[in-house]
Amino acid sequence: MKTTEIKEQVVSGKYDALIEDLYADPSLLDYQKQRYAGALDKYQTLFGDDEVSIYSAAGRSEISGNHTDHQHGCVLAGSINLDAIGIVSKQDHVIKVISDDFDIKPIDLNDLDKKENEIGTSEALIRGVVSKLKELGYNVGGFKAFITSDVLMGAGLSSSAAFESIIGTIIDGLYNDMKIDMVTIAKVGQYAENVYFGKPCGLMDQCACAVGGLISIDFKDTSNPIVNSVNVDFSKYDHSLCIVDTKGSHADLTDAYGAVPQEMKEVAHYFGKEVLREVDEDEFYANIANLRTALNNDRAILRAIHFFNENRRVNTIVERLNKDDFEGFKTLIQESGNSSYKFLQNVYADFDYKNQAVSLGLAMSEMILKDHGVCRVHGGGFAGTIQAFVENSYVETYKEEIEKVFGKGSCHILKVRKLGGCKVID
Repeated sequence: MKTTEIKEQVVSGKYDALIEDLYADPSLLDYQKQRYAGALDKYQTLFGDDEVSIYSAAGRSEISGNHTDHQHGCVLAGSINLDAIGIVSKQDHVIKVISDDFDIKPIDLNDLDKKENEIGTSEALIRGVVSKLKELGYNVGGFKAFITSDVLMGAGLSSSAAFESIIGTIIDGLYNDMKIDMVTIAKVGQYAENVYFGKPCGLMDQCACAVGGLISIDFKDTSNPIVNSVNVDFSKYDHSLCIVDTKGSHADLTDAYGAVPQEMKEVAHYFGKEVLREVDEDEFYANIANLRTALNNDRAILRAIHFFNENRRVNTIVERLNKDDFEGFKTLIQESGNSSYKFLQNVYADFDYKNQAVSLGLAMSEMILKDHGVCRVHGGGFAGTIQAFVENSYVETYKEEIEKVFGKGSCHILKVRKLGGCKVID
């Protein structure tokens, strides 16, 4: 259908049920209809009234498995109802994308080699995704697209992984009949980010954005991680996922982030292993005194303790959800957060101890929530965001009170959505 026809149908309500199902929140219906209509108008302004289709890829939130993936551990993550959407039509030989206000340079499909001058750019991500899909034997082709995203940048919700995933999903839909497995789309996104973009990220972000719903990922074999969907209808528990931006700066935190895997690997190396997943837990505890002498770093030992407990906790959380034990789930989420705070120690940087916005956010959240929810540090930590699972009936109270501390608009009320990368309207 042409952009004008799809817009008329969106505005008239033809896709209301589809939109409500995708975004898992009826209160967002009007917002999403306006958003889709605006994106269609923007496409038409840029490219004309073409025959188009609409694609989506979700943002993500890590739920448990904090800093375990780089030690080949287990992670539980979920796609959220913030996403990137793309208005797309086919064209020959060239991919032309305008992403919100970014006019991305055209990608010629006859030249998919890595470009040193594109490192760190959107062009690198597109070129890398298409190159890898072609190498894997999938059909690739040109398209023009307007992509807009409401995935928050810098909030640990994986805006870059959502972009990679939507590019892969568009190629899947236009040229492969949506037959590419979404884990493959995720791996392709990771490849693009690692090799073409130049960022050594893991696979968790891309998997959660592309696969959708709640997923557990076991990274024991990082080349072939085991990805399982946790078939739970999260909406039935009457809780929302709140992400609170505590306004802490990520500037100058590279060393703080880098020290986490480095120190965990120091412990592993003591046992002649590369990562903690390869270390026998009983042997680790039997050698605590020796480790203290050898490493002269108690924090490394505490971080290893976090890894062993957190890695085991992921599977227990999945068991609780499979047994419909949401209260048990919340208890374990709180335990996971406490472990990150006490043992992993990623709530503030020790060299900047006066700035503890995440710590303050957790303290205030516990006071506000009482028995109406649980909270924990979100994502990499040290600055940025916290996560809270809050009873739907208490969400507005929590939002109002926590925003008194961190400002209007700092609390984002989200839902776990069923789908990751998908074709929305053909």
